[in-house]
Amino acid sequence: MILAQGNFYILDNIAPAQHLEFVCQLVCDQYRDGKRVALMAQDQSQAEALDELLWKLPADAFIPHNLAGEGPASGTPVMINWPDSQQSFQGHRHCLLNLATEVPAQAQQSRHIIDFVPTEEQARIQARERYKHYRKLGFSINTDQAELTTSN
Repeated sequence: MILAQGNFYILDNIAPAQHLEFVCQLVCDQYRDGKRVALMAQDQSQAEALDELLWKLPADAFIPHNLAGEGPASGTPVMINWPDSQQSFQGHRHCLLNLATEVPAQAQQSRHIIDFVPTEEQARIQARERYKHYRKLGFSINTDQAELTTSN
């Protein structure tokens, strides 16, 4: 039986203005590993910001992606959604990256969850609750310090 795997990244070493850049770095890593990714943003505004950041990647690092409900019926390798959207993720997803404050319903169907521990105290409390929820769902969870790689 394949165990569900979770990774929590502690964002203490990354400036808040660079959190979404780190998320895009993780999306790129998952895509390069051949995984189809579901990315759950906090809200529509953040989803659109992530969409823009992924479009700004260099041409040789392009990641096929769409906001949920856009693009082909089976979806693109990376789909971006948010909790209040009326759309669902299209097609099978290997990995769910969660930026929302709650555990997305899709977590129950996921085999790999990536979540984050922000620096703000209230957000840390919410992250602890998500951690507990994932554990109840049977996820084996690792915690790592987030490190933003720079390509010069």
